[in-house]
Amino acid sequence: MTEMIWTEKYRPKEFSEIKGQEELVKRATQFVKQKNMPHLMFAGPAGVGKTTLALVITRQLFKDSWHQNLLELNASDERGIDVVRSKVKDFARTRAIGDVPFKIIYLDESDALTKEAQQALRRTMENYTQTCRFILSCNYSSKIIDPIQSRCTMFRFRPLNKEQVFEIVDIISKKEKLAIDVKAKQALYEVSKGDCRRVENLLQACAASRDKITEDNVFSISSIAKPKEIKEILELAIKNKFLDARNKLLDTMLKYGLSGIDIIKQIQQEVWDLNIGDKEKIKLIDKCGEIEFRLVEGSDEFIQLEALLSQFTAL
Repeated sequence: MTEMIWTEKYRPKEFSEIKGQEELVKRATQFVKQKNMPHLMFAGPAGVGKTTLALVITRQLFKDSWHQNLLELNASDERGIDVVRSKVKDFARTRAIGDVPFKIIYLDESDALTKEAQQALRRTMENYTQTCRFILSCNYSSKIIDPIQSRCTMFRFRPLNKEQVFEIVDIISKKEKLAIDVKAKQALYEVSKGDCRRVENLLQACAASRDKITEDNVFSISSIAKPKEIKEILELAIKNKFLDARNKLLDTMLKYGLSGIDIIKQIQQEVWDLNIGDKEKIKLIDKCGEIEFRLVEGSDEFIQLEALLSQFTAL
């Protein structure tokens, strides 16, 4: 399996194959049965099935002619007003092939469209309602102008939970004949945070080097330190072993190739599991936020991380 990305290979083609969005799938199924639907807006984090659901709706509506009745654009690449005026309008003004009275235009990452392009899109949505339906996909619906939001039915997607991620991993491992232990599956979930696309890409990267996938493989390839290693660093700092904590932090960063921002995010997650009071946890979270801001502004990574560890030791 080298010529095809797993994310595409395992993209569902039926509603029953989509995991984790049961309520949204149920609503979409009704639209397909009626062969009619409003403009739709899919909002949610990356890798949870927005593009997949749009493609499944199109496949189920148009069957074999779905390619001819779908225009798929990535708005982060083609985000100007000229795209709306040319590509979108040219496609929208022609009739659909088959017994469904409309075509579908899928705009991925539509929150990257400029305000001018969104205004032009609003007029296009009004003028071509008879021949076209729009599905707009975005990570942040607040970046879409209100006139477009009011013309669309909102579908809000949520990250996949642990059981759903495990189910997807089991399906892929069975078809690809991979050996994955329970700890590796747990690591995949922790690293992906419910992002199915990341799960599949990590699985493919791990499978390229070995057939048996372990927890160590997952963390190594994803360039993320094990949670227990981060927790050990913080516990050393709390026990007033500042130099030991500092040395282990530097070793961990070098071992996994982590940047300062990467390690800060993991520290912030592990703070809540430390055996200290709630007030102390709140103070440390506040310090994590302050140090992250300094790193984003361009401060030296090691100095800032040492400063953060010193706050743990000061407890």
